Amino acid sequence: MKIIKMVGQLFVSNSVKRLAIFSAVFLLHACGSSSHHTEAVPNPTIEGPITGSPYLNSTSFDLASVGYEQAEYFISGNARNFINDDELQSNGKWRVKIGASALYKTRIVVYRPIDAHKFNGTVVIEWLNVSGGIDAGPDWTMAHTELIRQGYAWVGVSAQAAGIDGSGFNITGFQLNLKTVDPARYGSLLHPGDSFSYDMFSQAAQAVLHPQNIDPLDGLRVQRALAIGESQSAFRLVTYVDALALSARLFDGYFIHSRGHGSAALSETPQTAVAMPATVFIRNDLRVPMMMLQTETDLFGLDFYPDRQADSPMFRLWEVAGTAHADTYTLSVGASDLGNDPNIANVLSTAAPIPGIIECEHPVNSGPQHFVVSAAIAALDNWARNGVAPAHADRLEVSGTPPAFVLDSVGNVQGGVRTPYVDAPIAKLSGAGQTSSILCGLLGTTELFDSTTLSSLYPNHATYVAAVKTSVDNAVINGFLLPPDGELIKVWAQASTIGNP
Repeated sequence: MKIIKMVGQLFVSNSVKRLAIFSAVFLLHACGSSSHHTEAVPNPTIEGPITGSPYLNSTSFDLASVGYEQAEYFISGNARNFINDDELQSNGKWRVKIGASALYKTRIVVYRPIDAHKFNGTVVIEWLNVSGGIDAGPDWTMAHTELIRQGYAWVGVSAQAAGIDGSGFNITGFQLNLKTVDPARYGSLLHPGDSFSYDMFSQAAQAVLHPQNIDPLDGLRVQRALAIGESQSAFRLVTYVDALALSARLFDGYFIHSRGHGSAALSETPQTAVAMPATVFIRNDLRVPMMMLQTETDLFGLDFYPDRQADSPMFRLWEVAGTAHADTYTLSVGASDLGNDPNIANVLSTAAPIPGIIECEHPVNSGPQHFVVSAAIAALDNWARNGVAPAHADRLEVSGTPPAFVLDSVGNVQGGVRTPYVDAPIAKLSGAGQTSSILCGLLGTTELFDSTTLSSLYPNHATYVAAVKTSVDNAVINGFLLPPDGELIKVWAQASTIGNP
């Protein structure tokens, strides 16, 4: 069942610890040096680090145990809102001008290597997701094992009002915004509305990349900055890229993850309301690389299909087979994953990834999204760092009217980014299949094969292990899986009982 289009700008995130819904010029860059044009973006006032622990829906383990530290800062200033200078077209080549301005005060959360020598020079700046009524970092949760092992710095930006004061769309109904959860700590924050979110995001990046009095990265020498966002945040990054990327010039690359049809409003009431195109493509004149990653759910559940576009010199689209908008990793096991447990590669079967909070009629998706997200961010970093473009990926196969996925003999989609989860499958993995609620509809399904099907595919254990190895090796060669994650999957397959009598 198609998910209602209004849900297009949401993501549901979870932290086991919080029990909250888990609602997320190129040649110069290629030489490994940062050349940020920043005259157009004000540098905000920064305060901190703020004493005590920040409230954020994120990973649940102690960052110090993996050589990282966290800090929180308040930033404030005067944010601009932007309106169209002419009619906005689907091609994304938008011209905008300053509309109104308003005072704001928000926060950023920083995760950075304790040992400066382990910093790899890249800071990832994530537009925090707010669809669950709480600030969440879904891309940090999905990719943190790779970010940590390679020494990235990460910054989460509270760019939207819903995360601060609860105003805005909230799929869960939970009031877990910053001011509600900790009014003493966050009571002074001020958000003038999401029309100003784009400039607030730019100013947060400015504070990180060009610190004046207080340095949020504590002296780390930044060479590259990547902007990332998932689901609702991806909708806003689409608008940010088409409207502001060429003028702000703060970022060396963009990762847009799980967007849907169209894009977020550039400006909305009570500011000047701007009519947005129904279909929105990423502009084809970007000077820095852009990675876009989409799940099966996103194509039809969030109606992304009309917004598909071809790869170009600065754009790559990866559509990942066997994936859903959110899954068992993002909802259950990802928050505590340290990157060294082969059981993370297992295909789980649970209809209640968060018992008592998220309970669906069918087992939710347990596909490879998080592994491919890590590979995509690594590929984007290499692209920005060395000028090496990632591999082109086949699109997920679609046919018919209305369009629908083309499935293989065991029910998995054909085409797209391929991994062992669909090329050496032990389950039917889909981005659809739930009908009990809008929330569950984002989580897809897992249908483990019965013993008869498994026996027909893998007459013995060695056959299964060999099939996994072949698929892993192909995915690693193409850059769709990272070598450490591929080895983890192989170890799990070897230890499994698949193919045994």
